[in-house]
Order: sequence, then structure tokens, then C-alpha cells
Amino acid sequence: MRALHAAAPSLIWLSVRLIGLGVLTWLARQNDQQPFTRLTRWDGKWLLSIAANGYNGVPLGLVDARGNRTMETPLAFFPGYPVSVSLMRFLSSTGLVLSGLLVSLIAGLVLAHGLARLGELVPGGSRRAGLLLVALVSAAPMGVVWSMAYSEALFCACAVWALVAVLRRNWVLAGWCTAVAGAVRPTAGALLAAVGLAALAAIVARRDGWQPWAGALLAPFGLVGYLWFVGYRTGSPLGWFTLQRRGWNSRFDAGAATWKFTREVLTTGRSVLEVVTVAVLLAALVLLVVCIRQSLAGRLPWPLVMYAVGVLVMDLGSNGLMSSKARLLLPAFVLFVPIALALARRRPDTALSVTVAVTLASAWFGGYALTGWPYAI
Repeated sequence: MRALHAAAPSLIWLSVRLIGLGVLTWLARQNDQQPFTRLTRWDGKWLLSIAANGYNGVPLGLVDARGNRTMETPLAFFPGYPVSVSLMRFLSSTGLVLSGLLVSLIAGLVLAHGLARLGELVPGGSRRAGLLLVALVSAAPMGVVWSMAYSEALFCACAVWALVAVLRRNWVLAGWCTAVAGAVRPTAGALLAAVGLAALAAIVARRDGWQPWAGALLAPFGLVGYLWFVGYRTGSPLGWFTLQRRGWNSRFDAGAATWKFTREVLTTGRSVLEVVTVAVLLAALVLLVVCIRQSLAGRLPWPLVMYAVGVLVMDLGSNGLMSSKARLLLPAFVLFVPIALALARRRPDTALSVTVAVTLASAWFGGYALTGWPYAI
């Protein structure tokens, strides 16, 4: 029984993801596609190519969203995931694609156990709330990405353990996890702000001795270090941001593009994916308001809410591929905490019914996004 108790987060995560992959397989075959190849599309091709060849060896056939390519274009992708894939390939002697999917699988399991712990540590939390949080995050609207050769699972595994470390006041672990996350995705900016301010609060309050200082010094290394590296390679301190703007039209515009996209979708209903994406964005804002209110009432630690705010500001406040908005919200897993806490107080059959419904909806939407939607996610 102890082994089952310890493995419960992994088993729940794997069960939800297997349902998602099963629906993806069915949809792919309905569309005469190979399901395995669906898991390495778009950004996955870039990340796996960097893992295999390094930044200087990426095939010229890979181009940005505008069909262009320079020697600096691959630098738009952070190195954490490709390095992990290369290491997995070396240690397991498996092929490139399988190594990439294994990294996402293992990272997902690490994320699952971090979510279970987070659900226990928040005020009013419990083991049951933690397991429900695992199920809800695994079945997020674009949860299929957890099983792809993408960097989201690796980043979120680092992020959740950084937040767990903050709640436990283990500042060195929080700093290390934030530093590693910073080498995986630019979303680490939101994590860095939350962890850094939490460490600063501990320093001002003269709590925990030298540890908050160490955590605060460690945390920026990954993100700042890579941005400096790209700046050095491109000859501009804003080199990474320039690559994003030129290649993917991605820049911060305070939400103007997202608002325009939302207005157009709600008035025209152009596609299923876009309509659902807008619904996900609106739901995220509602959940953020719930989180803020709970934080003000002392029922949700403020570093978690600050992290969620940062993720939403970075996602909703930037231009770029609108069809990627739901995927870019995956790191905002904190938004599911109030739902998990509420379901944990309900009858088991109610919690199970909601979880099953969410899992099936996520499985269909993720499968459709990879098989029926012709553009990048």
C-alpha cells in the first residue's frame, strides 16, 4: 500500500496522458496520419534538431514563421530541453525522437509529484487535493503538449518544485530550480519574479539566515545567462527579443493583439480551435481573479499568485501566434489550485465525474489541435 500511495501521482498522470494519446491515435488514423509524428511537429523539430546538431548545425530547411532563416535564428530556442534530450540520448542509447519523448515523460512525472506536494502545502490543502491537482493539470486544455517533444513539461517540473521549495522555505532549492527553468523557457521571467521577491521578503524579515540570499543569487543564472549569450552572439543586448520579433512577430504589446484576436473570434467564430482558445483565455482570467481573492483572504500564498500573474501577463500581453496562446498558458498551473481544493471538499463521485469530463475534453481538443488544425500550436 505504501508503494501505491507513493506512486499515485505518477499513476494518475500516466492514466490521463494515455487517454489523451489514445484519442490522438484515433483522430490521426481518421485523418490518415501517423500519430507518432504528430508529437514532434513545429517547435519540436527545432528543439530535436538543436539536440542532435547544436545551434550551428540546424538544417537550413527549418525556417521561422515568416519563412526566413539566418545563422542566429536557432538561438530563439532555449537550450535546456535540447541539452536534456542529448543527455538522455547518450545515457539510454535511444533514437533522437524517442529520447525527446522520454525527457517529456520523465519531466511530466516529476511535475506530477511536485503538483501533489503543492496541493498538500497550500492552506486547506490535502493529499486528495494534490492528486486532483495532478489530474487537472495533466488534463489541461492543451495537455497533449505534455507528451510532445516540447519544453513545457521540463519547464513546469522545475517551476513547481521551485514554488514548493518557496513554501517550504528551502531557498537554495528554489534558486536552483529557478535557474534551471531559466535555461528552458523565457516564461522563467515570471518564476524569477515570484521566487526573487519571496526571497527578498525573507531577507527583509531576517528569516532563514543566509539561505534566501543564496536562493536569490542563484535564481537568475539560467535566464539572464542565456539572454546574455544570445546578446553576445548577435552583437546586441536585446538579441533574443529581436530574433523573436523578426522571426515570429512575437513582442510585448500590452495585450493589443490578444484583444483584437478575441474580438474577431467572438464575432466570426472562425474555427473550433480559435473559439476554444478564447474560452480558455477567458477562463484563465476568471481563475486568476479567484486566486487573487483567495490570496488576499490568506488562503493562497502570494508567491504562487504572483507567478500565475506573471505567466498570464507574458502570454496575454504579447503578440505572436494566437493559436499558441492556450499552450503558453500551461505553465500557469497554479490557476487549478482553487478548483482542486474545491473538488477535494466534494463527494468522491463528484470529483471523479469532473475529472473524467475534463480529461475527455482535453483529449479531444489536444488530438484535434494536432490532427485537424493545420497550423502551429
